[in-house]
Amino acid sequence: MSYRFNPLFAAVAPPPIAEAWRWIEGRTFPDDKPLIDLAQAEPSYPPAPELLAHLADIIHRPELSRYTLIQGTPDLRETFAAHLGDFYGADITASDVSITAGCNQAFCLALMALAGSGDEVILPAPYYFNHDMWLNMLGVSAVPLSFQAAQGGVPDVKEAARKITTRTRAIVLVSPNNPTGAIYPPETIRQFFDLAQAHGIALVLDETYKDFLPTDDAPHGLLREPGWPETLIQLFSFSKVYAITGHRVGGLVAGPEISAEIAKAMDCAAICAPAIGQAAALFALQNLDRWKQEKRRLSLARLDALRQAMARNDLAYEVVSAGAFFAYMRHPHDGKNAGQVARRLADEQNMLCLPGAFFGSGQDIYLRFSFANVEADKMEEIAARLVASQGTF
Repeated sequence: MSYRFNPLFAAVAPPPIAEAWRWIEGRTFPDDKPLIDLAQAEPSYPPAPELLAHLADIIHRPELSRYTLIQGTPDLRETFAAHLGDFYGADITASDVSITAGCNQAFCLALMALAGSGDEVILPAPYYFNHDMWLNMLGVSAVPLSFQAAQGGVPDVKEAARKITTRTRAIVLVSPNNPTGAIYPPETIRQFFDLAQAHGIALVLDETYKDFLPTDDAPHGLLREPGWPETLIQLFSFSKVYAITGHRVGGLVAGPEISAEIAKAMDCAAICAPAIGQAAALFALQNLDRWKQEKRRLSLARLDALRQAMARNDLAYEVVSAGAFFAYMRHPHDGKNAGQVARRLADEQNMLCLPGAFFGSGQDIYLRFSFANVEADKMEEIAARLVASQGTF
């Protein structure tokens, strides 16, 4: 090509999900061994019928084809603030809430407002690949925390404290975690908050999967802390919980100063989240609590079925951590990296999962399974195919 492009972008690997799908591009799968997709974290079920009917009823409204306010429609921001206030037992107002085009965009805008080239951000490994990709494209160094397999994937706050420098701008936590499924204890989240607060940096807490927790208890009490707006940026998604990934609607809660900076970036990147997605999120918050709870129970049942299936005596794969949509598996193939194992599972077992190397260095003995795509009665088949794979290397 004749023109130059940003070398920071050129140095970033292609999107991992698209890479995995290329492994099976053009293939067909027999009826007796269909493809089992464990790659992308997307619900296998459609949105609630009531939501689809509502969108069909209102799609003709002219305002749904227009821009909204940069930080989202007032009714959605107010309703979401009330939801968060009830859930966390905190005083959250609409002014604390910004609506974005998905949680990925919430992360991108927040980190763009926090850090620039030469800065550092702490990411527990294994980390969500889009977070690492975005930081690299900004010229921000991702400083990993080592994977604590023996602790079920819960990161070590003392290690984070040792890695903070004058260039550190934020610590990023994802709980329930992608890719490990680990759910961080409230006291761990609080310790990271205290650490960030003490050093005058941000704690960016991604809670995309908060609605798939195994209990009704709030996962932390940070939003009840008087000084939270100076430290905490909390990210959310409507996409997974309401099965509206294509509508691209997420959000964040943050203090007024950083929210004003994020709004500048939002205006340049997208102006606003899609109006139809915001309408979908508003309806869902107001009407779909029972449906949401049913889907949470469905997800927990799938997790339980997966754990039971993986407990068979002849299976050498091991569940290291699991929760929400994900299981992080240790594969048994000594001398083979996770990419080789995942590719072989795709080629020979018609099962698509992601290698741990997609989520950072030092992850070559792990695979990520996203079981949200798979019904509970298919978990035994997954285990059977893994057993069959054990003798193929």
